[in-house]
Amino acid sequence: MRIQSARLVIAGLMLFSSLYTHSQEQQSQAEAKGQLHGNVQVLFQNYNPDETIGAQVPDAKAAMNSFGNFTYTYGHITAGVRFESYQSAILGFPNRFKGSGIGSRYIRYNMDNLDITVGNFYEQFGNGLCFRSYWEPNLGIDNAMDGVRIIFKPTKGVSIKGVYGQQRYDFDSRIINGDGIVRGVDGEFSMNEFIKPWEEKPLKVTLGGSFVSKYQAGETFERDTTVFAMPQNVVASAGRLGVTYKNFQLTGEYVYKFADPNADNGFIFKKGEGIFLNATYSTKGFGINAGAKYVDNMAYRSDRDALLFDVPINYLPAITRQHTYNLAATLYPYATVLNGEVGISGELFYTFKKESLLGGKYGTYVSLNVAAVNGLDTSHVGGRSELIDGYRVNSYGFGNTKYVRDVNLEIRKKISKEWSFNLVHYYFEFNTRVIPVTQTYKGIVYTHIDVLDVQYKFKPKHSVRMELQSLVTEQDKGNWATGLVEYSFSPHWSIAVMDQYNYGNDNERLKVHYLYGNIGYSKGASRIMIGYGKRRAGIFCIGGVCRAVPASNGIEINITSSF
Repeated sequence: MRIQSARLVIAGLMLFSSLYTHSQEQQSQAEAKGQLHGNVQVLFQNYNPDETIGAQVPDAKAAMNSFGNFTYTYGHITAGVRFESYQSAILGFPNRFKGSGIGSRYIRYNMDNLDITVGNFYEQFGNGLCFRSYWEPNLGIDNAMDGVRIIFKPTKGVSIKGVYGQQRYDFDSRIINGDGIVRGVDGEFSMNEFIKPWEEKPLKVTLGGSFVSKYQAGETFERDTTVFAMPQNVVASAGRLGVTYKNFQLTGEYVYKFADPNADNGFIFKKGEGIFLNATYSTKGFGINAGAKYVDNMAYRSDRDALLFDVPINYLPAITRQHTYNLAATLYPYATVLNGEVGISGELFYTFKKESLLGGKYGTYVSLNVAAVNGLDTSHVGGRSELIDGYRVNSYGFGNTKYVRDVNLEIRKKISKEWSFNLVHYYFEFNTRVIPVTQTYKGIVYTHIDVLDVQYKFKPKHSVRMELQSLVTEQDKGNWATGLVEYSFSPHWSIAVMDQYNYGNDNERLKVHYLYGNIGYSKGASRIMIGYGKRRAGIFCIGGVCRAVPASNGIEINITSSF
């Protein structure tokens, strides 16, 4: 591993040297000026025992995640490095992450129609159904590619991408890659850019396609006296279409994956496929959006034995809305079920004009969002077919198992120069057997959540924001209430206090006030925030990908800065 890393560094330096010489010959003196940019984040947390809320306390009593990104650009050359440190990892993040060292390094050359990266890189083909490599430090996800990426644009309107390498799997004072190798190519064709007479036409058409292959050394396993050989090369391919006409937009993508027995699907040999469709119409003050989604056996990883966040090759976005208010976002958030789901969604928004009956002096914004997701329409298969395929899909329609219903209505209103408010109502039906967000209940949770968010600006630089949230349910832990008061003194200071109370819990001992406060200071591109109090256990989601956050009691310090 160390020899391979040394070879990569030497090859990168050789490429850097040759490209640097070439760029020097073609740049003016002004273009040759180097620039250094970066950002730093430090997240520290200490842990106090609290048996009432089930707070976890690591042996070290404290933990710290930190990183620093540094990027140097000189003409057509960009070199970057990220230093990471886990002392030890914050609870809820992969506990394998430990130590300090280089977590990312790359050299990139970009000129005219050619873009080459050697080392670590992030990339996405289309919507990510076939391939997506990304980093989300707040979730503890990093499946960075380690190898080579080439982007070639031979002519206007045509883009070709190629990737080849391994995925980041772990971190122990250095990058640890997974065993599998990922290879892929993606092409995108814009008809309006390629065909000159079409440049100004209102109809815009884009076509795209992806091909990805993963390699992992084969193994065999025995099931019911039958020996199965694992496929060493697994291919996935996708095609996509985007059409825009004036205020209307339609996008769609289809992905197909060949037999890929893995830990997610119970090591069956069934093919996988997925469909994502989205249509939008918008004009001033009005918009409507409709989406549809079908996913069957689309867990795709470079290590067939991996689970959860480890080495995912693709990304399947959730069709439900990503909520931001605390009770809706962290108690029953929904993420894609990789092995199979069917969903539809619709959203309508309208802004009542100023000076109208419902618009008032400043106008009124109203939005309605509805989403429904079920399991697949499947039937049981027996005998050898069950060992190989696991199940049979009867149609692309809804199956009998309800996964989630998500209905939310939002009203935003400015009353005066000083007062404004958001009013939101959520209705959820959430199947906790499918998404295990709670350990206390196994069934469908029916819940109503109401949020009132009020802001008052009483001086040019002073404002107070108040949130009242209520969750009502007869299942799981029962009813919740949340209150938040936040005072901001622009542009530097903010202070907030939040209390969450599980007043509907059947267990009197668990009717706890989760009181938490923080104070923050910002200056320029730097910010420090210090908080103290109790955090309840919950789920934290970004972009439809979620991680569990354990209950905690203690001090939190978050420092961010960029330059």
